[in-house]
Amino acid sequence: MNTKTKMLEQLDAVPHGFSLPQAFYTDPDYYQVDLQEVFYREWLFAGHDCEIPTPGSYFTLQIGAYPVVVVRGKEGNIQAFHNVCRHRGSRVCKAEKGKSAKLVCPYHQWTYELDGKLLFARDMGADFDKKNYGLKPIHCESIGGYIFISLAETAPDFSPVRNHVAPYLVPHNLADAKVAFESTIVEKGNWKLVWENNRECYHCVGSHPELCRTFPETPTVTSVHGAESNPLLAAHWRRCEAAGLPSAFHLSQDGQYRTSRVPLLKDASSYTMDGTAAVSKPLTELGIGNIGALLLFHYPTTWNHVLGDHAISFRVLPLGPMETQVTTKWLVNKDAKEGVDYTIEELTRVWTATNDQDRRIVEENQLGIRSPSYQPGPYNQLHEGGVIQFVNWYRRCLGQNASASSSPLSRGA
Repeated sequence: MNTKTKMLEQLDAVPHGFSLPQAFYTDPDYYQVDLQEVFYREWLFAGHDCEIPTPGSYFTLQIGAYPVVVVRGKEGNIQAFHNVCRHRGSRVCKAEKGKSAKLVCPYHQWTYELDGKLLFARDMGADFDKKNYGLKPIHCESIGGYIFISLAETAPDFSPVRNHVAPYLVPHNLADAKVAFESTIVEKGNWKLVWENNRECYHCVGSHPELCRTFPETPTVTSVHGAESNPLLAAHWRRCEAAGLPSAFHLSQDGQYRTSRVPLLKDASSYTMDGTAAVSKPLTELGIGNIGALLLFHYPTTWNHVLGDHAISFRVLPLGPMETQVTTKWLVNKDAKEGVDYTIEELTRVWTATNDQDRRIVEENQLGIRSPSYQPGPYNQLHEGGVIQFVNWYRRCLGQNASASSSPLSRGA
């Protein structure tokens, strides 16, 4: 029996509402299946439009075995490529971020246009045809200031995500914002444990004193059920939507993404220690006062909090069966000045603390799961509905993609 089949049979055997068997969080072979069937096939959050503001700006990332470069072209379009030279396979762009008029491989100086076409390859002979050796493209979409990529040969249809999420994001003008601060941490835990921890606030009161000053940990906010029955949420949606700001709870039919705008505690307007704005210059003038926080997740790589004064994006990338990279970016109005309109300390204090607290939680969780005594346990039906929903999505995603014919290969030359 191959690993994929074994995983699917085990998933079928786990009772609904229970955590996964140990191997799903620890086994290297299971991890490779996760890469193959989830991260190499689904749409993944890569970064923000504003990180590559001008032609030639680029950033790089690593997804499993695949090095990727995302670049803004001469006409302002955003494209993604396999960051692999077509000569002998060296990475073309080594830096995490940069700007270049051309993409030049440092090994033998093969030179590519910003659209991936090979421009120069020294002394390759008269029969060499440059047209056959451009960088291999990757599916790339931009939505409301967020860049998504897919490594699959045939990417899933992105239009449902665009059609629903764009109206929620576009009013915040994040495509024209700037990243005020960026933080990357490595959590010594499986990527699914990182997500499971994120998808519930059952742990928040005992673990996140800074966040709990402003973030409501009630299950109707943090879960995926019962939001419509919360009168405070319903009133907040009506007020925001009356002003043309999409806000109501929406969970996609396949369970992959969710949007919901929620009020913060005690009329707080931002994630700060006193609830006041962290940035005096708002992202954009919406004209309706306190809008709370837009909560957006898209499995398997991002969750987000978008407020009136700033936005926070989180990107989840697996590094190994028991290691996960979490990158957090704080976005502010592009004209906001550090030291005048905001300070990095105040802007980042709550989520820097929360991220480190979550890192320790995930690592303790991973250490316990590695024990021979571990066995799947029941989730809390009230507080951990979001975890159950994530695990159910993972089951469906693994099953559907494992039986599909799509291959995570490049889309031609």
